[in-house]
Amino acid sequence: MPLYGYARVSTRDQDLAAQGAELVAAGCAKVFKEKVSGAKTDRPELGKVIRRLEPDDVLVVTRLDRLARSTRDLLNILGAIAERGAGFKSLKDAWCDTTTPHGRLMVVVIGGLAEFERELIRA
Repeated sequence: MPLYGYARVSTRDQDLAAQGAELVAAGCAKVFKEKVSGAKTDRPELGKVIRRLEPDDVLVVTRLDRLARSTRDLLNILGAIAERGAGFKSLKDAWCDTTTPHGRLMVVVIGGLAEFERELIRA
């Protein structure tokens, strides 16, 4: 099960080295890095790593906020990863690990809460 890392910082002044080191220490074969706001949906390196994923690969981030800025964004990205047959892990958010039954359950619960919130807003 190959591991790929994704590291992101928001500004050019911030450094990717700490995230990169954590991801390599966690066993990531390659780390995709970019300096771009998490609010942007067009993140070239994130797109590149997702397209590279094959069944049983795992995308790893140090923290969820490096991947997504909202529950909707997180669920969309996790959906794209799942479509590739791959898994996802956040090192600091152990509950978010789609490679385990417990982690998949937690993602479904969070997704359900987000959907419920959208329905309440609509109503």
